[in-house]
Amino acid sequence: MEPVITFYPGVTKWDIRKKVWDYIEDNNLANFPRPVHNRIPNFKGAYQACDSIKGLEVFNKTCGVKVDPDKPLEGVRLATLQARKTLLVPTPRLRTGLFNKIVPPQGASKDILKICSTSQGVKEYSVPIGLDAKVQVDLVVVGSVAVSEKGWRIGKGEGFADMEYAMMVSMGAVCQSTIVVTIVHDCQVVDIPEELVDTHDLTVDYILTPSKVIKTECKHPNPKGIIWSKVDLNLLGKIPILKKLREMEKEAGKDVMLKTELPGATENPSSAEAEGAQAVVGSGNNKDFHSVRKTETTRPDGITTVYIGNIPRNLSVREFKTVLREHDAVPLRLNWQGAKRRAFLDYKDPGTAESVLAALKGLSITGSSIRAELAKSQRSQRNRGPAPRRPKSTEAESAAEVKSLS
Repeated sequence: MEPVITFYPGVTKWDIRKKVWDYIEDNNLANFPRPVHNRIPNFKGAYQACDSIKGLEVFNKTCGVKVDPDKPLEGVRLATLQARKTLLVPTPRLRTGLFNKIVPPQGASKDILKICSTSQGVKEYSVPIGLDAKVQVDLVVVGSVAVSEKGWRIGKGEGFADMEYAMMVSMGAVCQSTIVVTIVHDCQVVDIPEELVDTHDLTVDYILTPSKVIKTECKHPNPKGIIWSKVDLNLLGKIPILKKLREMEKEAGKDVMLKTELPGATENPSSAEAEGAQAVVGSGNNKDFHSVRKTETTRPDGITTVYIGNIPRNLSVREFKTVLREHDAVPLRLNWQGAKRRAFLDYKDPGTAESVLAALKGLSITGSSIRAELAKSQRSQRNRGPAPRRPKSTEAESAAEVKSLS
């Protein structure tokens, strides 16, 4: 069956997300919460799709099931509890740990189990599970924004599903044979170009929709653990469980050298936050970039500025940051001027800026061809030393930058 949503050549992950979100909203295919943009969509028919997991042999044989906390996966969490299986739900944004185990009260009724499967139940009926708990996860259920019949998956762009899987690998909870399932609306099954799939991306074995069950037979290997050389001290401090996991792997004799400990590496506070969760498995992000007002004190010698023009009028700063992450173009600082359809990106040196320009060359966002080049002052000064600072932002531009921090 042909996908109902199609894409033009050169499509990006962000383009796919945007078009899927728009289609679901335009066709009124979603339940609360809405709008679905920047979310895993809670589509109409989600419970029906979730219910079909009971027909999977792998579900009936499994003991431990890890299910993401997304709203459209409530039906799977309920089915897991009703089958008296161990239900593990990731801790929100991994702030206090990796898993919570849902423990319903003794003799819980169906209504109580249904509460346990909601976000309220995760808060009221769960206990934290430590890294030393020797948890075995036989089945992983994740939400998606889009997925292909080949098993390629696109989430909402924050990278937590990929990171959680990598952490589970590191703690021995899953292996390469662990089955991964996703639950989506039929319209979310699309053709995803293989060139958009990276080695760190989580792929799926089964797709459950309200009308069908798709076995993907995907051969793409899933994340094999934490890539410590991509982790910095900033991220280690934000996700305490990473620090403990690193200590465990160090005791086991593994190489756990951080990015900032590598020869020639330097710690840049403004870029460390920008890396976010993507540093763990090289994908996604759990924090927006660090946006600051441009002043002479924030433009040290060597900083090179890239100008981005012809930005789509309806593009938000958050969506723009997602596009940059997906093209390995994360800047040290971002000066967003969306009302003027432009932005200025600061990079640590000319070489990095040139690499970004090459990565963004020919980029199109929702049909708009993006203009990417060195900032005007940078072009005139590239052979004459450090560039002078740009004029101070107007009040409106400053307000836009403040908004990008939220």
